[in-house]
Amino acid sequence: MTNATEVNALITAATEGVFLKAGIADSLWLMLCAFLVFFMQCGFALLEAGTVRAKNTKNILMKNLLDACIGALIWWSIGYYVAYEAGKGFIGGTNLDGADSKYFFMTGLQGDKEDTTGYAYSLFFFQYVFAAAAATIVSGAMAERTSLGGYMVYTTVITAFIYPTVVHWGWSTDGWASFFSTDDPWKGGVMDFAGSGIVHMTGGIAAICGAAVVGPRTGRFDEKKQPLMMAGHSTTLQVMGTFILWLGWYGFNPGSTLGLSPDGYAKAAARVVVTTTLSAATGGCTVILLEKFLGDKVWSVGAVCNGILAGLVSITAGCVVMYPHMAVITGMIGGFVYFGASKCVLKVCKIDDPLDAFAVHGACGFWGVIAAALFATEGYGYGSGAGGGLFYGGHTDALAVALGFLFAIIAWVATMSLLMFIPLKLMGLLRVSAEVEAAGMDVSKHGGAAYEA
Repeated sequence: MTNATEVNALITAATEGVFLKAGIADSLWLMLCAFLVFFMQCGFALLEAGTVRAKNTKNILMKNLLDACIGALIWWSIGYYVAYEAGKGFIGGTNLDGADSKYFFMTGLQGDKEDTTGYAYSLFFFQYVFAAAAATIVSGAMAERTSLGGYMVYTTVITAFIYPTVVHWGWSTDGWASFFSTDDPWKGGVMDFAGSGIVHMTGGIAAICGAAVVGPRTGRFDEKKQPLMMAGHSTTLQVMGTFILWLGWYGFNPGSTLGLSPDGYAKAAARVVVTTTLSAATGGCTVILLEKFLGDKVWSVGAVCNGILAGLVSITAGCVVMYPHMAVITGMIGGFVYFGASKCVLKVCKIDDPLDAFAVHGACGFWGVIAAALFATEGYGYGSGAGGGLFYGGHTDALAVALGFLFAIIAWVATMSLLMFIPLKLMGLLRVSAEVEAAGMDVSKHGGAAYEA
């Protein structure tokens, strides 16, 4: 997206013709990028498995597998409908005016003979892998003490209702903050290109709510509520998972151009690759230095992993609207945001988040949307930032929309998550027993240890 005019051209193509004239290249582009994002499930699985203790390895791997399975069925049946069906700005499916639904169980797409390139199916798959990623974020924050039944309930609700509603706000053709909207979105719409807020902060807010309600792992804090070390069992798996996630982000961010055919979109996707890389690298370098000199005074491998992820989340909203040097600034500030949020959650709030899911995805997701509003350039910005962000155009609209959108997400996701997690806890469905937790869920629930002696 080299300028706002080209962005508008793409939106028109997407909303009116569903890229029918764009051709096979756009369908292929979306599918290839979606394959990379799907592979991020492997990255999450390895990262989470390495971060938990060996006695819970099978359990966390099972949850990552089910994220993909449950997510596919729920997104196909109801999630895509809630996200993209015609609505009245708040939720999909509320403004059909007697017309048949396109997206409920995908019934409206099955007989579409005009879509000769299969773009609509490619777009569905691309959006599915995003939904699965959002749900996966939550399982890491609640690892090692959450029951499988409780996990299935909250994953279903998040994928079917909580996350799709946020998607409708920000990416549908009639969401109140969506640049894609044909109904005059608020100040032109929010700049959240690939989902720092829509995907990552949604997952991060749900994660912190779940971790707070389920409570800390036994032994995580001493009698004075001071945190105790509870190290994961495999640094190798953590690092491999991080590299796979980084690779997956090259589908996540560039793929959000939604195509390559319009003039300038291949260049935009290539620029996104560069900004994504620079932010990730800067985030990793920033956090390792912070950890060495302000944190635990060691050269922590885990700090580099989470710093890289912090940089990736931070650039996801603004990867297409910034110059490369601003991506470096975004990643550096993202490293500080992650470091501060991580320490605050553990030492001030006393919440046990084994994967630092909130610090990485929630806090840095918030920063990512703000960064896009600050650093968008006049030539690359769109929607509320079409004239540039605060620092490159002196305009305040983009920042106002970003803040309004972010606080709406926080209010929605936190409220709905607490209304889901608290009843599950009261009914005894959220947390495993103390005996199961002590023995480890692999032996208790999954037929034996992941590693044979």
